[in-house]
Amino acid sequence: MPLEPFKSSAPLTLGVELELQLVSLSNLDLIDASPDMLELLARRRFPGNVVPEITESMIEVSTDIHTDHGGLLAQLRQIRDALVAAGDRLNVGVCGGGTHPFQQWSERKIFSKPRFKEVSLLYGYLAKQFTIFGQHIHVGCACGDDALYLLHSLSRYIPHFIALAASSPFVQRKDTLFNSARLNSVFAFPLSGRAPFTTSWTDFESGYFARMEHTGIVKSMKDFYWDIRPKPEFGTIELRVCDTPLTVERAAALAGYLQALCRWLLERSEPPPKEDDYLVYNYNRFQACRFGLDGTVVHPKTYESVSLRDDIQNTLRLLANRMVPSDAQPLSHLGQVVQIGSDASYLRRQYRERGSSEGMVDAAIGNFRERAEE
Repeated sequence: MPLEPFKSSAPLTLGVELELQLVSLSNLDLIDASPDMLELLARRRFPGNVVPEITESMIEVSTDIHTDHGGLLAQLRQIRDALVAAGDRLNVGVCGGGTHPFQQWSERKIFSKPRFKEVSLLYGYLAKQFTIFGQHIHVGCACGDDALYLLHSLSRYIPHFIALAASSPFVQRKDTLFNSARLNSVFAFPLSGRAPFTTSWTDFESGYFARMEHTGIVKSMKDFYWDIRPKPEFGTIELRVCDTPLTVERAAALAGYLQALCRWLLERSEPPPKEDDYLVYNYNRFQACRFGLDGTVVHPKTYESVSLRDDIQNTLRLLANRMVPSDAQPLSHLGQVVQIGSDASYLRRQYRERGSSEGMVDAAIGNFRERAEE
């Protein structure tokens, strides 16, 4: 079917989706608990939306539409509190982190939903290996042309979000040496990567998408696993590269950073995006996944090599000079991350101090529920 028209939405509004781990409190491994969790949560009013994910060891929660960081954070805290309470009744821990550090993908169970069954049949073992956990951030756009302009302008900042959100250093009890190993699983899918370059929604809709649909490969935008993709039915762009952070406070800060960046970019103060910006895209993305804040990226306009940590700090300072009041808290939060390290660094430290992968999971559960117990 043809791509639906791009729905105009209030510019710079925010929404967040979080994929979360469901963990047995007896052995700290993943547990197939989403059917029971969803049934329990359905009995009372939930402060957001909660749906199953592809395997039964994970759930996805999402917020309403918000205009600023403060409202988004308040709702994310309410969602967290509701999840922690439900988990306590089921003896299930809920936590963030882009990967579970020792779960075995072959033990996962595909959730009984037609689309998930279809994906499993198409992708085989990759579907179960997709038991990974990411944060998706939606930003409202007035029109499709603005959406594509932002999508491509943000390509230079994708490494920032990967490094700041990184929380997946371990897979199957091994330190991968990556800060975000989760994205390696995403890259295995054939329709992952980045969107084709065009800043015209008409060209995208009647050109690229129409041709892809004609091939029979895709039916809707859901079939693309791009790092950033337009969502015409919502009137947003969706940034998809972040690991799920260990706290909702970090998740809200990342959304606030994206909002501030988009506000700056829509002023058209930077040179417009070009196809050649993507010459360095895969290299920069790898640097952020592998080395996190210690990576080195190449500026797509000048080809200057710069420390990713320095690039983020410089961007935070730029935005701080132009920020609206609601930007202050998220920019300050992420400035601290640049100084003290990401969740990936924290998890590695927990592994050293506690001496086991189970210790990392226990720490992640504690981080997620910490504010719920205040």
